[in-house]
Amino acid sequence: MKKFIMFFIVWVASNLSIPFWAVGHIHLTMNVYEDIYEIWASVGMNLLVATGFWIEWKRHKKENNE
Repeated sequence: MKKFIMFFIVWVASNLSIPFWAVGHIHLTMNVYEDIYEIWASVGMNLLVATGFWIEWKRHKKENNE
């Protein structure tokens, strides 16, 4: 199960990072965050993507023996 969760996090980070950030930045320029649910959803998506990047970076370093 742990391997599946790690795969899922990396997959989401790899495939959805640009849409999350593009939509988030467009949303930030058009709306004022007044709803706490919007803030937590944005934070959660960005944390998921950041975690995926960190896991992929660790994997890359291990594969290249750095």
